[in-house]
Amino acid sequence: MLARFSRFSRAAVAAVVVVSSAASAFAVTACGDGGGAKSANVKSGPMPENEAWNGVYFHPVYGYLHLIEEGNNVVGRWKRADQSHWGELSGTVTGNVVHFTWKEHKIGMIGASATTHGKGYFAYKLDPEGHAVLDGEYGLNDEEIGADWHNVKQARMQPDLKSIGGDAEGAPPGGF
Repeated sequence: MLARFSRFSRAAVAAVVVVSSAASAFAVTACGDGGGAKSANVKSGPMPENEAWNGVYFHPVYGYLHLIEEGNNVVGRWKRADQSHWGELSGTVTGNVVHFTWKEHKIGMIGASATTHGKGYFAYKLDPEGHAVLDGEYGLNDEEIGADWHNVKQARMQPDLKSIGGDAEGAPPGGF
């Protein structure tokens, strides 16, 4: 009888260990995704030959994005095509990828809701026809992903950061 009890005990202990391990694995999986901000899982590669980040890029909603590379950093500004917002970004370049933070300002509005911010990334690529494009995403607040942002580099356009943003874009300070 002791032998039967012993076999039963070992089987019961083994079953408890298996169930306990499975429950722990489930708990780790369930908790592992909930707390942190979402980041892009994008690998950098070499920059395409004879290409540079400097330039003006177009998106039908976000308008013209002016980018300037300064060492391993990129800064940029854009004004939406409908003239309702202007934005600015800055980020760090690794090969053909830039991870950036951004702010966008609603023109004519003041206060906390006038500015949104977040993070994003672009991967610099050549499309099948050989045109330079920025493929990326942006997210709100601490998120780096969430919405697509695809831009096409414009030929014969020079970036001019000073042409976008500043006090002249919104309501003058103290004025109506």
